[in-house]
Amino acid sequence: MKYRVLIEQDEDGMFIIEVPALPGCISQGKTRGKALQNIQEAIAAYLESLKARSEPVSPSIEEAVVEVSV
Repeated sequence: MKYRVLIEQDEDGMFIIEVPALPGCISQGKTRGKALQNIQEAIAAYLESLKARSEPVSPSIEEAVVEVSV
């Protein structure tokens, strides 16, 4: 499954990543690459937790790019 993530860099230089489709699924890392690696692990753990409790798995988000003339 693919999930859209939001990446922000805080004032200390840490990369914070959250997954909008999975409420509370957030991770961080000192580099963008490490943060992405950490969020992949967090997503896997989140989904395993949902399955263990027989809760529905949130669908991934489909995205599209829209061009607008101004």
